[in-house]
This record gives sequence, structure tokens and C-alpha cells, in this order.
Amino acid sequence: MKIRTAILTVSDRSSRGEREDLSGPILRSKALENGLDVVYFAIVPDELTAIQNQILAWCADPKLDLILTTGGTGFAPRDVTPEAVRPLIERLTPGVDELIRRRAQSFSVHAALSRAISGIRGKVFIINFPGNPKACNEDFDTLIEILPHAIALINELPPNVIGH
Repeated sequence: MKIRTAILTVSDRSSRGEREDLSGPILRSKALENGLDVVYFAIVPDELTAIQNQILAWCADPKLDLILTTGGTGFAPRDVTPEAVRPLIERLTPGVDELIRRRAQSFSVHAALSRAISGIRGKVFIINFPGNPKACNEDFDTLIEILPHAIALINELPPNVIGH
């Protein structure tokens, strides 16, 4: 069983076509390389309602397992991804956030500036990634170690049923 995945880039400039989205395609490429099935991909501006509306639309798909967001997790005033996602999450997964930040700090001290969160809504695992392409690449490598087991647990499946 493949992990059905959606990827959401949160960026004002990329949503307006003023800047190429680099992080979203990195997440898509990493997901495909690791056997995930990317079924949705979108770019929205750094706006609470745009982020929430896209995530809620995807969560309505009963076959979706995972949503990865990239962007909007820093300290800038327009960085609102955690604030948009937090009200949608039914169960926070702070251990995942801690793992990603801890490992990311071995690459860059700036990882401490990430406000990214993760959690579960229904049967969908939602994880925020930073907007930095290099950080997305490194954080995905950390996440893939635990992702199949996490998805299996969320769906009450034996751990070996989910592949990557």
C-alpha cells in the first residue's frame, strides 16, 4: 500500500508567479523517490484561510494519508502556516516536531527558528516543513524513517503493510 500524499507550498510570491517554487518540487521528488504516491499539489499565498481551505479540501478525501506543507513556518510577519494548521489538527504530534528540529540543528543553527508543527486530522498526518529547499530535503530524509510506521498506526494497520 502506497502512502497517498498531498504537497502544499505556502508562498505569496510563488502563488503570484513572481518566484519559482523550489521547495514543493523537492518534496514531490523526495516523496516519489521513496515510493509515496503524490496525488495533490498546490501553491497558496501566506494567508490563513487559503491554507486552511486547501488542507480541509484535501482532508475530505478519505483515501489521503499525508499532507506536507512547505513555507510559512519562520518568524516573518506573513509566516502563518502553523497558526493556520493548528486549529485543524485533532491530535498534535510533538515528538515528530522535536525529531525534525533536533536533526536539522546538526545542519544549521537556524533550524531553531522553525515554528513548524505536525499532527493528525482524522486519518491524515499533516506535517509542516520550512520553505528553504535544502532544509526540506534534509527534513524529509529524517521523516521518511518514521513515516510508514506512523501512517500504519494512524490507519490501525500492521506496520509492514505500508511501504515507501
